[in-house]
Amino acid sequence: MSTSLHKENQELYSNVPPTKLRNKNEKFRPAAPTPFWRWVADRFFYNMLENRFFSLKIKNKENYDKRDPQFASILYAPHNNWWDGIVGYNLCRRIFNTDIRMMIEEMNRFPILAKAGAFPVNKKSAQASMRALQYAADELCDNSKSLWIFPQGIIRPPMYRPIEFQTGMAYIAKNVVKKAGGINLIPVAVNYPFLREDKPEVLCEVGEPVVLTDYNFDRKEFTHNLEKAFEHLCDKQFEDIRHGNIDGYEYLYKQKLKWYKKLEKRLKKIDIKPNSGV
Repeated sequence: MSTSLHKENQELYSNVPPTKLRNKNEKFRPAAPTPFWRWVADRFFYNMLENRFFSLKIKNKENYDKRDPQFASILYAPHNNWWDGIVGYNLCRRIFNTDIRMMIEEMNRFPILAKAGAFPVNKKSAQASMRALQYAADELCDNSKSLWIFPQGIIRPPMYRPIEFQTGMAYIAKNVVKKAGGINLIPVAVNYPFLREDKPEVLCEVGEPVVLTDYNFDRKEFTHNLEKAFEHLCDKQFEDIRHGNIDGYEYLYKQKLKWYKKLEKRLKKIDIKPNSGV
């Protein structure tokens, strides 16, 4: 009996953004959240996360409180997989209690996400991307809002190094400071490890915020400094996980034990004596 393996050649990670590959003038859809659709999105995205992951844990959430509340915030994280946006939405809504805006490149394929606070970015050209950057800056003149963004601008493999940002986040920050006087930049390291459970867990570590009130800076140099600090935060989180050090994390949620996990705990308590016949 012979077994054949089907090998599919698939490019998991591309250096070319999907909207640039499509090269189309796609419609810009501003975020249009309503109380009803927020209620739906809050429950839908939370249930998705809870069904897939054993837990979501957060560390140093008090760093979020070090921001200047008179300014809006940009929260930024690595972009490794499909779940990143859903994790960001849950953090902003359930832990930070903020009115989230999220820049999503593929949003025109899912326009209903505008009802949850998302808006698209088309990367076919620098000029096409500018609409989204300008819109984000205008939205963040309202200090009740926060932007969740992936400054790498493209999905990268887990632990991809060096971490490299595009300059879009610095552009948004500079323009918000010009218009509103300041902006908070808050890094969040995110990892999806298997620990001691049958499902992976989501570990989020909040870094120290940068409260920016001066817009007279070089965007490339500023972006490079943010890259280095963010890479240090992510590497430190990875090293902690690698050594089994998850002290300081708090649960957003934790699944109840399944029947087979409860059975496992009971079996571990059974003391079988030698020559007992069992």
